Amino acid sequence: MNSKLIKYQNEPIYLLFVGLLAASFFSATFLINRSISLDGGHWYWSASLRYFYTLLFLSVGFIFLKGFRFYKAILKEYFENILFWSIAGTIGFGFFYSLICYAADFSPAWVVATTWQMTILASLFVLTFFGKKLSKKIWFFTLVVFIGVTLVNLSHFDLSNLDKLLLGSIPILIAAFSYPTGNQLVWERKIKKEQEGVNIHVLNNSFAKVFLLILGSSPFWLILYFFINPTPPSSGQFISVALVSILSGVVATTLFLYARNHANTTTKLMLVDATQCGSVFFALFGEVLFLDGSFPNTIGWLGLIITISGLLFLTKSK
Repeated sequence: MNSKLIKYQNEPIYLLFVGLLAASFFSATFLINRSISLDGGHWYWSASLRYFYTLLFLSVGFIFLKGFRFYKAILKEYFENILFWSIAGTIGFGFFYSLICYAADFSPAWVVATTWQMTILASLFVLTFFGKKLSKKIWFFTLVVFIGVTLVNLSHFDLSNLDKLLLGSIPILIAAFSYPTGNQLVWERKIKKEQEGVNIHVLNNSFAKVFLLILGSSPFWLILYFFINPTPPSSGQFISVALVSILSGVVATTLFLYARNHANTTTKLMLVDATQCGSVFFALFGEVLFLDGSFPNTIGWLGLIITISGLLFLTKSK
């Protein structure tokens, strides 16, 4: 790795940039899933096929770029700790993404993306649950970020479809707690093993952690299939989900976990988690460009400014 990159990879501004970059790729999820839903595709396939494709892409990448020995080391880590990865994968990937895809049946992309920002506040509670101490400034500026996102939401709020809004929002609220919980379980395991002097080199690879979480979620997808018995996916859904897998499952998730892996303080961890609010703006602009959406009104632009300001203040918080 470039020496200058190594020098700055733990800096807040660098982590902010990587986190926002991940958010830009992750926003494709909301847009494509909504498009699939409008075309009549079942949400189960949008969720499960994404992880199947991602697992396939990562397997090929490991074997050709890292070697079969590294690939075997990842599988060994999974099978030796299958209970842990099943729990972390089910919570962090299974609950999270199945609920996100389910919500796309009831809400447009911008609603899903905006409601998803509850994960910012959810991360505070998750970190607190795991014994992390957060300063009052962190709580305050994270709340500022959330207020900004809420203003963007209010600028497009429509009470005429309240039932659909609730059906699209409540699952995402659950997903908002699931995602940071799963990621934090992995982070805690990595730190614990380092403190015990155990070198689990696969946990230092962001792609490997994504792979392990996907494997861990596999039992969940199998059980869910027999529980809901979905209609078969269309050929177009196969292609769309493959695109989501590349943009979100591989690129976005790996960038996000990379940033989290280099967040060596609780404050920086919170910053990385907070950058995911950027996906609402990328999704909004995506709707304008590709789905004939409209630009934000005055309240929306105010929310955008407040959110960006909150993120910048988070980079300076101790």
